[in-house]
Amino acid sequence: MDLKNKTVWITGASSGIGRALVLDCASRGAKIVLSARNVAELKAVQAEAGLTAADSLIIPLDLKKYSAFGKEVQKVLKKFGAVDLLINNGGISQRALAHETQLGVYEELMAVNYFGNIALTLAVLPSMRARKNGAIAVISSVAGKLGTPLRSGYSASKFALDGFYEALRAENYRENIQVTMVFPGFVNTRVSVNARTADGKKQGVMDGAQAKGISAAECARQTVNAIVREKHEVYISGVREKFAVFMHRFFPGLFVKIIRKAKVT
Repeated sequence: MDLKNKTVWITGASSGIGRALVLDCASRGAKIVLSARNVAELKAVQAEAGLTAADSLIIPLDLKKYSAFGKEVQKVLKKFGAVDLLINNGGISQRALAHETQLGVYEELMAVNYFGNIALTLAVLPSMRARKNGAIAVISSVAGKLGTPLRSGYSASKFALDGFYEALRAENYRENIQVTMVFPGFVNTRVSVNARTADGKKQGVMDGAQAKGISAAECARQTVNAIVREKHEVYISGVREKFAVFMHRFFPGLFVKIIRKAKVT
């Protein structure tokens, strides 16, 4: 898959991995649709990537308000004619024990990370099926493959994405629609700063593990490489996270004992 002159729609594009994805895809000659809530930050990323009104479009989106995404899709199709690649990157994390977390926090996590994510996919999907061509990438998390303390709701939302998109991939194989699941580990972004605590407030501080994580640029580079190579899934992390996935898959009993004592922040 060559991204040159292809239309790539990226959510969560105002910062972190999303910003890095915009810069990477733009450098490969793609036309970019940038989405997030903060229009001023989106415009800054647009300018940083060297994008113009001719080769980019800003579509403000709040993933919690996912009932009207069809209107936004029509704006993109009117300007570019197609969405060749949708990268569902927007999301929020969590840092709270399950028994202390208010139900509203779980509702917000599912609304943003799951329902907002699949709602945009379902809004874009008919145009891809009609063309019998398209690609969808989902930025999940290693926490979407294994549950860790302080992330019960976050893990649940990411686990849900894995089930949905595995089914979607199988259903749309004959329509030539590619689905790539991306499972990052610790990435040096503000995701832990913005993570929801037990009462729904932002944590406000950077986790030590997050600060030592791989760069957003490296995560974006590996993500886009996996997409263009049509990979079904890719793990982008340090040795520690990959080891945890290995243990969870092949030695689940031992993993259960290890995760109890693991430092996850």
